[in-house]
Amino acid sequence: MKKYLLASVAALGLVAAGAASAADLPSRKGPVAAPVYVPAFTWTGFYVGANAGYAWGNVNTSNGWGWGGRTTTVGDLDGFVGGGQVGYNYQMGQFVLGLEADLQGADLNTGRNIYGDRVKTEYFGTVRARVGVAFDRFLPYVTAGWAYGNVKTSFSDIAGNIYSSDNSHTAGYAIGAGIEYAVTNNIVAGVEYLYVDLGDKRVLGSNVKLGTDFSVVRARLSYKF
Repeated sequence: MKKYLLASVAALGLVAAGAASAADLPSRKGPVAAPVYVPAFTWTGFYVGANAGYAWGNVNTSNGWGWGGRTTTVGDLDGFVGGGQVGYNYQMGQFVLGLEADLQGADLNTGRNIYGDRVKTEYFGTVRARVGVAFDRFLPYVTAGWAYGNVKTSFSDIAGNIYSSDNSHTAGYAIGAGIEYAVTNNIVAGVEYLYVDLGDKRVLGSNVKLGTDFSVVRARLSYKF
């Protein structure tokens, strides 16, 4: 009986030794792949893009409008706008600070009233600061700054003669808000609202002052460098 027990113990020892030796052999498993970290998106950088939309607004007059004692309103203006923008954003944590300039071609027109009076704006532009809060690839923001543009006026006297004036209004301002979404690391799409006031000017040296202000809603597409 003792012989059998000694033989069993010896066999178990040999099995244990073999298992230990096998554990010390080099593994045939492949190397462990290193984790891949995707860099977080940042809004910091220059961008350039294009936009298009619709605008509507008012033509305001003071000290009367018209000739020969008649006074008339010119009417509201509206039409399509389109142009380009260029700017720079800098992200600090969730906050994004930026500066943007844009130039717009416009077809804002009051149409002629019964006296032949009409006001048109054919272009305008802005230079604005932007402040936003980033939610990863979403960026809601507010914006404000300086605005400029041209205002063409044409009107007739009581004899039916047409007079025209093309004034550049440079004392205006623009305020608004928008939201952008980074479709990729370089392509940014958005929608923006702006209120633009181009100030007022005297018309042909008369006592009549003409002021133009309007709202703009436009879609934007930018390439971020």
